[in-house]
Amino acid sequence: MELEILLKKHFGYDSFKIGQKEVITSILAGTHTFAMLPTGTGKSLCYQLPGLILKGHILIISPLLSLMQDQVEQFKRFGEKRVVALNSFLTQEEKNSVLRQLKKYKFIFISPEMLSVPFIIRKLGELSISLFVVDEAHCISQWGYDFRPDYSKLGDIRQHLGDPLTLALTATATKQVRNDIIQSLGIENCRKVESTIDRPNIAFKVEKIADYNNKHYRVVELVSKLQKPGIIYFSSKKSAEQMASLLAEKGICRTMAYHGGQDPDTRVLIQQQFIHGQLDVICATSAFGMGVNKENIRFIIHYHLPMQIESYLQEIGRAGRDGELSIAILLYSPGDEYLPIQLAEGELPSEEQIDWLFSKLEQEEDYMDGKLQLNNHLRELGGFNEIQWRILKDLINDAPQDSQVELQKTIQLFLKKRLTAKMNNIYQMKAWVESNVCRREFILDYFDDEFTKKVIPCCDQCGLQLKDYHSSIDQSKTTTNELSWMEYLGKILMKNELSE
Repeated sequence: MELEILLKKHFGYDSFKIGQKEVITSILAGTHTFAMLPTGTGKSLCYQLPGLILKGHILIISPLLSLMQDQVEQFKRFGEKRVVALNSFLTQEEKNSVLRQLKKYKFIFISPEMLSVPFIIRKLGELSISLFVVDEAHCISQWGYDFRPDYSKLGDIRQHLGDPLTLALTATATKQVRNDIIQSLGIENCRKVESTIDRPNIAFKVEKIADYNNKHYRVVELVSKLQKPGIIYFSSKKSAEQMASLLAEKGICRTMAYHGGQDPDTRVLIQQQFIHGQLDVICATSAFGMGVNKENIRFIIHYHLPMQIESYLQEIGRAGRDGELSIAILLYSPGDEYLPIQLAEGELPSEEQIDWLFSKLEQEEDYMDGKLQLNNHLRELGGFNEIQWRILKDLINDAPQDSQVELQKTIQLFLKKRLTAKMNNIYQMKAWVESNVCRREFILDYFDDEFTKKVIPCCDQCGLQLKDYHSSIDQSKTTTNELSWMEYLGKILMKNELSE
């Protein structure tokens, strides 16, 4: 049967988007495939359609609960009931029930952390896996913007599961990261389908704002005028919540905050309300960066400076999936880079923490099966946050352990390189903000992508007119008294995010 007939029958589409058919054809030919396709081009179809043809099970490794949930709901809308997500949304009883009946599911979504459980691996080993899918594959590379240690183990897991046919998917990865993904998964002879990362219908605008008070007022002004729906990204949970409260109280739009501090049910509810048009604007942290399949998002505003160009491109890629004109606006105030620097440093243990930890480990000499063990009481005593502790546990478990001295040096060297990479990413992001060249051309050059033709409208460096993105209804109601109140709240926002 022709692929276009299957596409129309099962998904209702008349034609494939960029790169989709090439990836699907490669998979059906039994070839390991690496695909870098722009955000919004339907990467999930690249395993959904082959899954209807291939006889065995489709295992999809996905990094976010919201992303899994969205994909499961999407499958069910297309009439596919043989789909399940193994994640923390399931109660223990539900999880046990799924594992007992695992063979009845055609499409199995799972987090990389779940794959570290030996019992889960044994259950998966009983299946005939016809396609091993790694979604958001940039998480594999330690030089990728969203590196997750559990992703780096997927190559070993593939081998344990019998080296199944593999598809690695990402939207944003530099050449170094793309090579890391392929090597780590052990698919060196794969076919590469690497499309341009450009989304020509999304225009870029950077606005330089004097201070946080003015930035706060500018967000309210922009949201009042811009065509909706839209997303405002923050690096601070408190800032997201306070902006959502302000916009709602002033009747600017229907809005809610969304961040990782909320319980899973709340996040799913907010996401579904936004997707189905019950909310106009989401004030979000990067937790809302993936898993949002809404075609008509018209604007993305970044209140804070993103930590790297890759995540910025991923987040603005939520806009304009219907192909209509959309805009990405980044607001920059002098010194904005200090918050991402602070966040980057906070994600990794400090040199002083490492010295303290190994002095304690030397005293305790806690080993199991010849491996050094980390007891959780040391986490609290050493002031390690959850991310820092997880990184340390992975490094200690995976590194050669000839001696504690050598292990400590290995860990400190890795952390130093990782921090340097993070700082370079922040400086690249700031360079983009301060650049006088075409913003689209700068980003394409960063990803070694070819700048083939001029896009109109393009960016603020190329004569962009913001009024072209305004709604026909102006909701701006700001008065002098409201402005004073906004300035006061702006001071609170700045204080909170610097202390968070």
